[in-house]
Amino acid sequence: MSEEQNITALERGAQVIQGYVKRLPDTPGVYRMLSESGEALYVGKAKSLKKRVVNYTRPEALPIRLQRMIALTREMEFVHTQTEAEALLLESNLIKKLKPKYNVLLRDDKSFPYILMTGDHDFPQVVKHRGAKKREGQYYGPFASAGDVNRTIAILQRVFALRDCSDTYFAQRTRPCLQYHIKRCTAPCVGKVSKAGYAEQTREAQAFLDGKSDAIQKRMANKMQEASAAQDYEAAAVYRDRIQALSSIQARQDINVAGLVNADVMALAQKEGRTCVQVFFFRAGRNYGNRSYFPRHDKDEEPAVVMAAFMAQFYENKPTPKEILVNVMPDEKALLEEAFASKAAHKVGIAKPQRGGRKRVVDFARRNACEALARNLVEKAGEAKLLKCLADLFGMDETPSRIEVYDNSHISGTNMVGGMIVAGPEGFNKSAYRKFNIRTAEASDDFGMMREVMERRFKRALKEHLDMDGAEWPDLLLVDGGKGQLSAVAQVLEDYGVLDALTVVAISKGPERNAGREQFHMIGRASFQLPVNDAVLHYLQRLRDEAHRYAIGTHRARRQKEIAASPLDGVPGVGTKRKKALLAYFGSGKAVTGASVKDLQKVEGVSKSLAQAIYDHFH
Repeated sequence: MSEEQNITALERGAQVIQGYVKRLPDTPGVYRMLSESGEALYVGKAKSLKKRVVNYTRPEALPIRLQRMIALTREMEFVHTQTEAEALLLESNLIKKLKPKYNVLLRDDKSFPYILMTGDHDFPQVVKHRGAKKREGQYYGPFASAGDVNRTIAILQRVFALRDCSDTYFAQRTRPCLQYHIKRCTAPCVGKVSKAGYAEQTREAQAFLDGKSDAIQKRMANKMQEASAAQDYEAAAVYRDRIQALSSIQARQDINVAGLVNADVMALAQKEGRTCVQVFFFRAGRNYGNRSYFPRHDKDEEPAVVMAAFMAQFYENKPTPKEILVNVMPDEKALLEEAFASKAAHKVGIAKPQRGGRKRVVDFARRNACEALARNLVEKAGEAKLLKCLADLFGMDETPSRIEVYDNSHISGTNMVGGMIVAGPEGFNKSAYRKFNIRTAEASDDFGMMREVMERRFKRALKEHLDMDGAEWPDLLLVDGGKGQLSAVAQVLEDYGVLDALTVVAISKGPERNAGREQFHMIGRASFQLPVNDAVLHYLQRLRDEAHRYAIGTHRARRQKEIAASPLDGVPGVGTKRKKALLAYFGSGKAVTGASVKDLQKVEGVSKSLAQAIYDHFH
């Protein structure tokens, strides 16, 4: 594109924005800049929409990055709010949902696991929980990873002997399971402990999770001495082992700061235009683990701006603690505190400690952030080099930024699924993975399956007018298979008129399906192999294996769902309650299908007309 065309596009974008400014009020709200295809380019918030948006009508005073954004802007959308704090919360929600190209963007934002002490059973169960907190009980967390939760649950079992089995398993027990014999459970399922005794175990565990482990340790030490004095050495040994387990937890804490009860510690490090934010979780005075984040942003973005955007998006779907310690004070600190407090229903303070234990814990987090960023830069440099070699190998004009890999899975033509995984400079993009339940291809027709997957993938892309330069459009398509799969894919892409815009490669197993002897097939080029120790070959194998893993996992999940399906599913008039009654009376779904109308009527809740309807459904 020439300089004149660039200027024209920039002027056009500024004119579009100017047209909206004339009608905008001087009130808080959120604005969206949209491209010609309707893609969200940028989401912003403002105390005064009019004053903020008018800045974009003078692009010559703005950075090149924003000038490019204005040049692409063809439409704007606005949402008016009561306060700027409301606008901030809405902005972070929209950024996470729309992932605009020109915003600072938090990636890899999975929900955190919690420990749930159930409250809907006489003998509470301790389990790992992730997602909406719908079940009655006490939730503890968040923990940084599932591993941190599993270790804590193991300690709870070892020290307090609480059950972790499901309610269904609990109800079916007639004798103690292995957990009882290795002293990890007191077997309430078969009456080895009274309701009052188990309630005491639960209270002790809750006190431990509330941060009162010192008091618990003292009580156990006293009980150990009492048991020893009474010459009950077996009971004394049990208390001794529990005290040692509690001590091991405290010894494993990397950092322990007096007075730091419920807080998050966030440290930001920047290098070579990239950022790492290290987050440590402190709950009940203990470190619940840490996690590294690498938000996407322009290389010239200020640390305070990145920190503010990160915090707003991070707490969009998470509970906010009363205290957040940082090494870089975020932009608009007071506004963030107001927004967090309005959502959390308690006061939230953001502070940058200058001395003492809090300063030490922030410095510790910053060192972790620096180390994680250094490792990430090395990994990305290696990834970038591999992608450059990949482009040279396949004769591509540019390094691929989005690679899509496809594989199919089925057993003798049943539960046929296709899987698509996505990779690029940032590694695997798991949020972009997609599964395809095969609907029209004939059983065991691998070529037909691949054609259906391609048709659905690119029909959707063209229907939604996705730009070939956009994030949703692949540069390289890798297909697990040989020349037949390559021809099937090429035929579909040619029908849609996009074959020339993509590089398509099929990867087939080598002789005797040996790893390292894979063959690569491309249109208009003879099939070829790579040296066994070639780094690019190993990278391609990793991509292919990930697609294979995803496709097989999807197939297994579908097969398991089919196996678990009941013949009673979908029978008119038979809901969950009647289904349970029928299964309890007849013993199995198969027995229900063979029952007579007269027998069906014997089940509680099944009338004569319903019994006839059930019978007719199966006959």
